[in-house]
Amino acid sequence: MPAKERKVIVVFIVSSLIIVLSLILLSITHIPIKTYLTSLFATDNQTAMMLGELFEIAHKILYIALWMLLVILIVRFFNSLIASTVLRKVGNAELASLLQNVVSIVIYVFVFVTIVKSQFQTDLTTVFAGGTILGVVLGLALQDTLGNLFAGLALQADQPFQIGDVINIPSKNATGVVESVSWRGVKIRTFQNKILLISNSVLGRELIEVAPKDNLNARLLHFNTIYVTSPAKVVRVVREVVRNVDNVSSKYRPLVRIKNLGENGIEWEIKYWLEDYSKYNDTDATIKMRIWYAFQREGIHFAYPTRKIYVEEEGEVSLTEESEEEIFDCLSQVSIFAPLTSEELRNLVKSVHLKIYSPNEFITREGLKEDSMFVIFRGSVKVQVKEGDVQKTIAILQEGDFFGEMGLFTGEPRTASVVASEETKVLQIRKDAIKPLLDANPQLVEVFSKVIAERKIALANRPKTEKVEELAEEESKGLISAIKRFFGIN
Repeated sequence: MPAKERKVIVVFIVSSLIIVLSLILLSITHIPIKTYLTSLFATDNQTAMMLGELFEIAHKILYIALWMLLVILIVRFFNSLIASTVLRKVGNAELASLLQNVVSIVIYVFVFVTIVKSQFQTDLTTVFAGGTILGVVLGLALQDTLGNLFAGLALQADQPFQIGDVINIPSKNATGVVESVSWRGVKIRTFQNKILLISNSVLGRELIEVAPKDNLNARLLHFNTIYVTSPAKVVRVVREVVRNVDNVSSKYRPLVRIKNLGENGIEWEIKYWLEDYSKYNDTDATIKMRIWYAFQREGIHFAYPTRKIYVEEEGEVSLTEESEEEIFDCLSQVSIFAPLTSEELRNLVKSVHLKIYSPNEFITREGLKEDSMFVIFRGSVKVQVKEGDVQKTIAILQEGDFFGEMGLFTGEPRTASVVASEETKVLQIRKDAIKPLLDANPQLVEVFSKVIAERKIALANRPKTEKVEELAEEESKGLISAIKRFFGIN
């Protein structure tokens, strides 16, 4: 038993014994003290009778006070005992506190009336009649307070929400997280960090939307696209975006569905489930931002409320004003493409895809099989590997750096994840862009394999004592076979 509870029990026992002994002593000494005081101060029979009556009244008042003190002590002790044991397991402290207060008041009133009636032998009908009138007056004066009290009891008994839940009261335009529930009302902290105190009587009459904290609550978002874009492509792109956003539950797959075929375009609806509903504003904003970036990369266009005829082919689109010359200058600085002639490099530039990513968005993930590599055109990225459940950053790459070359030339799964540190533009070079170069000039296979082997050994941080050239030569031989096999070169 905790020391605090032991202390409460000891205080209760000692105090109760003192009060009980006082009551016993009061009963034993009642007649002797009355006789002594009467004989001491009374000069005649009338005075003796008056003193006797006063003593009886004082004795009864003291008797009532001691009994009420004992009852209060017992009630408080049991309240403390229940609160520290039983109610700790119930988990609804607000209801417990409210019920304890109400029950305690009822017990005090009942015991007080019973003791007064037993001591004074009085018919309390008149008192109750007057109390009824007083109760009506007080009831009219305190009708809002009493309404809050009983509405609070009803709310707590029904438990429509708990502390930590997100509630929305549409008629009051009030949305926030429940911070406390009392006999007077509910305290809500809005998403503007303001405190709203709504009375229980108001809540009892309103429609309340509740998002429980221990539940996966769904959200709906809407957007639209033009008709020329394949719906299957939109579903695939948006679903992949949503499932990779923090706070979106992985337990349920996000739903992306057509809501309506509108006048200006296809109207879409996204349904996803949140792990923490109180963060829905941030999650909604992140999803919208990621969709914009994904649409830019995939050549998907939002629909606008205009009448316009689109005559274009679906596919990659130019994101910005970056010219082929700028892309050519960027690729010419990349070591892996150093063996290419100027003409070969310009042909490669025509097949490059420029893609843009938002901060903290994954460009590629560890374990994926992708036949492409990336060159950082603008921005920076973090290279991460998974250690347990944590993503550990092992390198930072800047403009001009590249990654994913093994996937492009051999089809190997990614050995690390790459995340955009800021808004980042990358040049994606795919297998179908490299194959024409290798078909036209098969000797490039050996050149590329040597460059890749040297880079691979350098990234492995080999000790200087080892013969790097021999290791690179050995690695290069294995890469030649892998590249030829991947590109189907005899």
